Amino acid sequence: MIDLYTAATSNGQRASIMLEATGLPYRAHKVDLAAGEQRKAEFLRLNPAGQIPVIVDHGGPGGRPLVLAQSGAILIYLAERSGRFLPTDQRKRAQVLEAFMQVMTDIAPASADLFYMAKATEPPHPEVMAYCKNRFLSLLSLADRRLARHPWLAGEEISIADFALYPTVAARQAILDEAEGLSDLRRWARTMAARPDVSRGMAVPR
Repeated sequence: MIDLYTAATSNGQRASIMLEATGLPYRAHKVDLAAGEQRKAEFLRLNPAGQIPVIVDHGGPGGRPLVLAQSGAILIYLAERSGRFLPTDQRKRAQVLEAFMQVMTDIAPASADLFYMAKATEPPHPEVMAYCKNRFLSLLSLADRRLARHPWLAGEEISIADFALYPTVAARQAILDEAEGLSDLRRWARTMAARPDVSRGMAVPR
């Protein structure tokens, strides 16, 4: 059994979507970020950084419990744990990891910049917000180009790269609605949204 400590953020939704997609048994525990539960001693024992998501796999490697934070690390671990969504073929695996890292190191942080810069000043600085928005859209355009060549981000099969990107795209739907182009990204987003495992994962924690 895996315990998932999470909240309704893009980072948290990546982990819950992956758990739903792999079919690994888990229990979700809501961490109330607004109430500061992530800063309480019991949570900090799981993740000293005070961030969600965190998983505790009670049947981890060697049959010993494993505590793991960072949504990207969690997706890779769950893929290897289940044998799904991360190919063993060296070439395909490299392509998946390339797309995955583009999401985790470029697109997701650009989305986070929009969130934090909107709160940095009151009112938000228009030039800073425009810069952040344009950078985010330029990075999405790279994903759109990938999706023009293949049905999924890293090729012909769905992978951890797709599960990593979807919560960020869903969170920024308003920006996507205003943007021109990105037709293949929109098609992909509709396909992802229609998947039952994605729908269930996006609803966690309930």
